[in-house]
Amino acid sequence: MNPAPVGVFDSGVGGLTVLREIHSALPAESVYYVADSAHAPWGDKPPEYVRERGMKIGHFLVAQGVKAIVIGSNTGTAGSAEALRGALSVPVVGIEPGIKPAVAATRSRVIGAIVPAAVGESDRLRSLLERFGGDVKVIIQPVPGVVEHIESGDLDGPELRSMVEGYVRPMLDAGADTIVLGSTHYVFLKPLLSELAGRDVMLIETGAAVARQLAHVLDERDLRAEGAGGDERFWTSGDPEKFTRVISRLLGRKVEASRLPESAA
Repeated sequence: MNPAPVGVFDSGVGGLTVLREIHSALPAESVYYVADSAHAPWGDKPPEYVRERGMKIGHFLVAQGVKAIVIGSNTGTAGSAEALRGALSVPVVGIEPGIKPAVAATRSRVIGAIVPAAVGESDRLRSLLERFGGDVKVIIQPVPGVVEHIESGDLDGPELRSMVEGYVRPMLDAGADTIVLGSTHYVFLKPLLSELAGRDVMLIETGAAVARQLAHVLDERDLRAEGAGGDERFWTSGDPEKFTRVISRLLGRKVEASRLPESAA
């Protein structure tokens, strides 16, 4: 048994949706969360940039004593998971778009996937489509501009609603009955997406699967914590006051964030 914290990182607030799943599945675990808010979004950045940011943050979390790292970002996983696994002494758990469960769920055999640009162009997504796409039509739709709204705490404003509808309407018109949420940020839009797409369209996210994989990794290495609820700490490379306001709203409870040290920012 090991009471050391689990590290989670993302470009901003998206990884909080993974944090919630970790708390639900592993309530005894302490979690240290890093948001690279000053450099968000990552979805429009080159893979080399995302890898560099992931490496800096990964090394920072290891220095804080974490026993495992979860990349709470599809873009971050595509860009930095392999490098982190080669460089760090702790296990690294990533996240990927839920193409496989979407293929299993669809009845119309048409799937939509909203993704950051970097994920849409990634080898990881291409591999998922080759392995699991089969006879299913998958409509890949990058959604530039959406993450910026979520980062500011806007989940249903008129500009965002119009933007999201413009992205998802063509895939719905093409017969999609399943939509893959290809970024942890987009999980915060589930109420809006359900309203726009209708209750018969299934929304696929993979945060719970990541929490289960983390549990498996911890059990495999005898690293699980025991006892009551663990501690939380939050860092951001951006404005701590702004980040504190946004994450408190998104999590529905008061939390405090610190500024990421210059060496990792």
